[in-house]
This record gives sequence, structure tokens and C-alpha cells, in this order.
Amino acid sequence: MRFVIQRVTEAAVRVDGELLGQIEKGYLVLIGVAESDTEEIADKMVKKMTGLRIFEDEQGKTNLALKDVGGSLLLVSQFTLYANCKKGNRPSFIEAGSPEKANALYEYIIKKCRESVEWVETGRFGADMKVSLLNDGPFTIVLDSEKL
Repeated sequence: MRFVIQRVTEAAVRVDGELLGQIEKGYLVLIGVAESDTEEIADKMVKKMTGLRIFEDEQGKTNLALKDVGGSLLLVSQFTLYANCKKGNRPSFIEAGSPEKANALYEYIIKKCRESVEWVETGRFGADMKVSLLNDGPFTIVLDSEKL
């Protein structure tokens, strides 16, 4: 499982011009699921992500977590995080989870995040989404379950 976490001052996702989700201060999280991923892996990833201390405290040090600043989440499924570009110039996505598996884990991650974060917005699984954001810092972190 892979999460690309971007600390943002604002972010939004639209499908066909319709606003699906919008947040202010918080994280835009792109979520990639592999076929081998499980709910247990998702639990570890959610715990690590929500516990990250990457917001600045009064001294300007990155020492505060999402809950400390009243931050929000915008969760967007992103199978292209499993693009394999080793051969040729056209990426392969065979390492990405099947749509059924990926959607089930995406929905599970949303549920788990809503247990600990007050404001959670989402994209639409499988849709052609338009994502906009104002990256704060910029501050971007990649979490890979194989490296946790």
C-alpha cells in the first residue's frame, strides 16, 4: 500500500465539474493499493499517517500532528502509484490491486480515518477526477507499507 501525503492549506476533488470533496488545512492523501494488501496493512498505514507530526508548532518546528491543528483529510484513490516503468515508456499497472480489492480497501481506509479525524472528504473510486491543491511547504511524504 502506498500513500502520498501532501500537507495542504486547501485541496479539492471534482468529477465532471461536480465538487465531491474539499478541505482546508490538512492532508491530501493519494492512496494506492496492491493485490497483496490487507486491512491489517491499512490499519498500520492509517495509524502512521494520522500520527505524523508535520505541522509547525509555535517555534516553527514540525512537531504537531493532524489532530493537534484540527486538520482535515481528502482521500483520493490512485492506482497509478503502482506504475512500473522499468520496460519501455508505457507504464504497466499489473502490481496494482484489482478494482474490487482496491475499492474495498479504499472504503475501509475511509472508515478507519473517520474514526479518528473529524473532517474526512473523498474522491470517487475509478472516476476521472480533477484534483487541485495548495501544497503547504511544499511538504510531501510517501508512505510505503513495504518500508514501514
